[in-house]
Amino acid sequence: MRPARPAGGREVVFVDGVRTPFGKAGPGGLYGETRADDLVVRCLRELLRRNPSLPPERVDDVAVAATTQTGDQGLTLGRSAALLAGLPRTVPGYAVDRMCAGAMTAVTTAAGGIALGAYDVVVAGGVEHMGHHPLGAGLDPNPRLLAERMVDPDALVMGKTAENLHDRLPHLTRERCDAYAVASQEKLAKAYADGRVQPDLVPVATRSTERGWGLATRDEPPRPGTTMEDLATLRTPFRPHGRVTAGNAAGLNDGATACLLAAREAAEELGLPVRMRLVSFAFAGVEPEVMGYGPVPSTEKALAKAGLGIEDIGLLELNEAFAVQALAFLDHFGIADDDPRVNPWGGALAVGHPLASSGVRLMSQLARHFEDHPEVRYGLTAMCIGLGMGGTVVWENPHHESGSARQ
Repeated sequence: MRPARPAGGREVVFVDGVRTPFGKAGPGGLYGETRADDLVVRCLRELLRRNPSLPPERVDDVAVAATTQTGDQGLTLGRSAALLAGLPRTVPGYAVDRMCAGAMTAVTTAAGGIALGAYDVVVAGGVEHMGHHPLGAGLDPNPRLLAERMVDPDALVMGKTAENLHDRLPHLTRERCDAYAVASQEKLAKAYADGRVQPDLVPVATRSTERGWGLATRDEPPRPGTTMEDLATLRTPFRPHGRVTAGNAAGLNDGATACLLAAREAAEELGLPVRMRLVSFAFAGVEPEVMGYGPVPSTEKALAKAGLGIEDIGLLELNEAFAVQALAFLDHFGIADDDPRVNPWGGALAVGHPLASSGVRLMSQLARHFEDHPEVRYGLTAMCIGLGMGGTVVWENPHHESGSARQ
């Protein structure tokens, strides 16, 4: 195995990550009457509670992503959420947007600051309340994008981009996508039964005019027991006789995530756990009308920067915005649909995809997998991004049995 080159500057480590349970978007969902910024606040407070050796004043910045930065997802969310969470007023914050990769970009941007020496400890995360802010609501795309044919009109409708990917890769049939979706549901159900998901979930007090007060402790979107027969009956809303359905696509969801990143020396000074080391990251663009293919070039770039090949990657957390998107990635890299290295606890097809929050969910789960698999040295988190992009982060396991990750 070739050694991975360091990302440059100081070593950046992943300390801890948490998330709220994910809810179904809409008035009847878990968070129908819960503010988006309050979901972020719960995550920030939980990170501080779980890491008592970290003095709050040692947090150097707070980066929080949201795709639709208005209403309860506006007001420079990183700063306002930090104040609401009780962090000292000396701690600054900012907001990030890269659509689905918002939280991933919050992490990579903060990591760059740590590597450069501008920060020692940073909180990064994301939120999306798609019930309050449906994708595209209130936006005003420049008409030149379409009038001058800079992008295909399908680029603005994510489901249509998935149908286009099916067109490009006809061997990725609806049946194959449905089978992948059923497997995702099954893996998540087993992970819940084994108590694997719950440790990083932050309970959230909820209120509903109809149901009164409640406590969200589990993800709402999963459909355990889903069968191929169930999925075969679903309609294809983006195209007559198409292949993309509500069963093989992630739903519309609400939820938030947050994580702690630090320079290795700062983590050691403060007694914080080192759960992953950041090796490299990359973002890449593709044709917007087939945005689901984005993780392929971003992964190739990130691996090249690390001096690694896909054969060196022992665990993958791949976002599942659509089954066809995940399968396009696996096919490109010669990975089987049921490879146990990929999404061991299922993915967004089962658990949901609150856009800008999902990147940190992938990272938190990879950190857990690393603890269970000391034989694995490298893993990656990857996702497609609206308007034709992909993002990938390569991580090293500090628990690797050779001990090389600690050197």
